Amino acid sequence: MRDVVGSFCSGVVVVSAVGAEGPVGLTCQSFASLSLDPPLVTFAVARTSRTWPRIRDVGSFCVNILAADQRELSQQFSRSGADKFAGIEWLPSPLGAPVLDGVVAWIECELWHEYDGGDHTIVIGEVHELASTADRRPLLFHRGTYLDQPSTTA
Repeated sequence: MRDVVGSFCSGVVVVSAVGAEGPVGLTCQSFASLSLDPPLVTFAVARTSRTWPRIRDVGSFCVNILAADQRELSQQFSRSGADKFAGIEWLPSPLGAPVLDGVVAWIECELWHEYDGGDHTIVIGEVHELASTADRRPLLFHRGTYLDQPSTTA
């Protein structure tokens, strides 16, 4: 199933928040727009994630859409146990979640609902603020690897 479904190209995002212990974040490639009215987005996180419960406890988060040249950022936020924000520049969103420097766009949400998704949790966020920050191409993932592409639009 992983091989076949991996044929579908996806973008890469970092979901971030600021909890009691400071900023937290995780890499995710299952992000999508869900509804315009009300404005909702969705993503799925592994049930084994130790970061998602910390973001859930905050109740709001920012979805950072990564640019093509932010592969290392994606990898940094996918590691367990490391200080994922070490050396990372960011500014707070209106609700205080980290907006990572250089992202293509960001979407600030409040947790709307969660659903059982087998070995994942399906998260629905209600959009409160959003902005496109750069005229750059997004980071793409296909068949288990990042796609190489220039970061500026043609």
